[in-house]
Formats: sequence, structure tokens, C-alpha cells
Amino acid sequence: MASDEDGRLSRSAALGRRAFLRALGAAGGAVAAPGLWDPAPALAAAGSRVTEVETSEIGVTLKLELANAPFPCEGAPYRDPTVMVFVPAHYRAPESGELDLVVHFHGHVTTAPRAMAAHKLREQLHESKQNAVLVVPQGAVNAAESPPGKLGQKGGLRRLCGELAAVLGAPAARRALGDCAVPRQARLGVLCLSAHSGGYRVAAACLRHGGCEVNEVYLFDALYGEVDAFRDWVLERKDRSGRDRHKLISHFVAGDVRRLNLELQRALEAQGVPCLHERRPGELTRKQLLSGRAIFIQAPLAHSAVTFEQNAFRDCLFASGLRRQLRSSWFEKKDEPRQIDVRPRS
Repeated sequence: MASDEDGRLSRSAALGRRAFLRALGAAGGAVAAPGLWDPAPALAAAGSRVTEVETSEIGVTLKLELANAPFPCEGAPYRDPTVMVFVPAHYRAPESGELDLVVHFHGHVTTAPRAMAAHKLREQLHESKQNAVLVVPQGAVNAAESPPGKLGQKGGLRRLCGELAAVLGAPAARRALGDCAVPRQARLGVLCLSAHSGGYRVAAACLRHGGCEVNEVYLFDALYGEVDAFRDWVLERKDRSGRDRHKLISHFVAGDVRRLNLELQRALEAQGVPCLHERRPGELTRKQLLSGRAIFIQAPLAHSAVTFEQNAFRDCLFASGLRRQLRSSWFEKKDEPRQIDVRPRS
């Protein structure tokens, strides 16, 4: 998994739980918990299982195989049903029973575990102190394309989240997570979608057909198309505020992605949506990141580094509507241009 010091996972912990995991795989599929996004996942989860549990100082990473993962899917050659899940060590199940999720879709020619490690997604969620769970479904394995698979079907995102909640809420999974176990009968809380590069196709499909409310979307040099899907989603709640609005933050570098971001910005402004555009790093304040509705950030970075080198994913989470339970100093000097701190590549 991750090769950097913070993200190094304890193999001994996983190896010591082999027998436990076999039992967990059997138990996870039999769960039928009410209060989920959709009652169907409890039935569809008969083949779901946990294949790895790995721990580090910053949290627990679970490797799942889920029936409602993007693949396998009829008509596609991809067969890997992996869904990676990271629960930060500071996570505590809220009394409301709501489960806040950040679902990230990786780009081309990679895998979910590699993308999670390379883009420092776990580390950035941990540093944001947000009380949320990170989910990275496996897309097309090592392929130069990003079909959405079952997430392109009507209600696909709702079914995936429902099954995920059922498996994570099972007694055995709760024991594996310990103090950071998710609610037993989780209801959907705040849902944020994130995409790097070609992952935009899956994010757009979820906005069109997912079947559950998406609160925020973060794009990392990812707007290669589907401009209408993101435009229409923002416009659905253009007259609402706070957590009721649809919030978009899109980071981009150059070329066609830059052109389409500017096209989307113009389209939203033409419909009366106020947009923010950062042309130099740190030009926008943290307060603007928090309160903005459609934010476009031009990044002087390599395409592969947009998500993590300037902690863009972390700052999206800091400024999100996710419910934090820990104090944070991130909002100090919130009215001043924000300081950019650079994460060294490993």
C-alpha cells in the first residue's frame, strides 16, 4: 500500500487476523440493517466480504469486495469488485446515526489502492480532522478509460452506499474498527464526491443517476467532459444556502481541462450563480473556500500532483459541510489570502 512513513500500514496486524477475516467475510454478507439508503443492499450483499484489514497510526484501511461495486458489470471486461475504505483514527460515530462519506474516483491506468496511496488521500482526510469515511471504488484496472460500470446504472451509487453501510455496520466489522466503528444502522449524512482525471465520468454518472443526494463535488484536473452534468447539478440548488446548496470546487492545470472549466464557469454565471476563480495559489481566502458555491482554482502543478502537492483534497475537506468533532486551527486568519503549504512527493 502506501510507501510513505505516515501511510505505512501494519502487515502484522492484518496477518494476525486471517482467521478473523474469514469469519468477517461470512458475517458481512448476512447483515440486514434497517435505515439504509436502500433496502436492496442487504439482499445483494450475500457475496460481499472484507479481504484485508490494515492499521496505521492515522486509521484503519479495509479492502472490501462488494456486490454493488462498479465491476464486474455486464458488457465490460473488468472483474475486480474491490472497494477501499479508510476510517480515520479520530472518527467517532455521531449520535444522529448518520454516516458522512467522501467517495473518490481514481483516474486512468491505476488501481484504487495505488491511487489512495499516491494521492495521499488517507493522510489528507486525517489532517482535515473531518468525521467522515473515505471510499475509493476500483474502476477499470490499469486501463486508459474510466467507464462507470454499475455506478452508471440508475440508483447505482445508492446501492453501493447502502451495501457499504450494511457491511461496515456488521458486528465483526465494528470490532475490527474498534473505537472508530461506524453507526450500527447508518443513515446517509453528508455525501461528497471527488474525482481525479478520468474519474470525472464516474462522478458525472453518479450525479445523473446515482439515486442519492450529493452535497459537494471536488474535481482535480478532471473536467474533460460532462460539463452539463456538473452545471445542472449546481443549478438544482442555486437558490439554497449552507449545507443545502450544491457546492463545486474544481482544480485545473491547462489545456482542454482549463477551457472546459472556464466554459462551466461562464455557464453558471449566466444562470446567476456566483463563481470564484483563483488564478494564483492562495489568492482566495479560507472563508471564501468555505462559503463559495462554485470555485475554480488554477494550479501551477503537474496533472498527477493536483490532488495532493498543495494539499488541495485536504483543504476541500476542511472547507466542506462535513461535520467535524475536533477543534481545528485551519480557520485562523480566515479572511486573509491563505498560505499554501506544499506536501513533498515521496
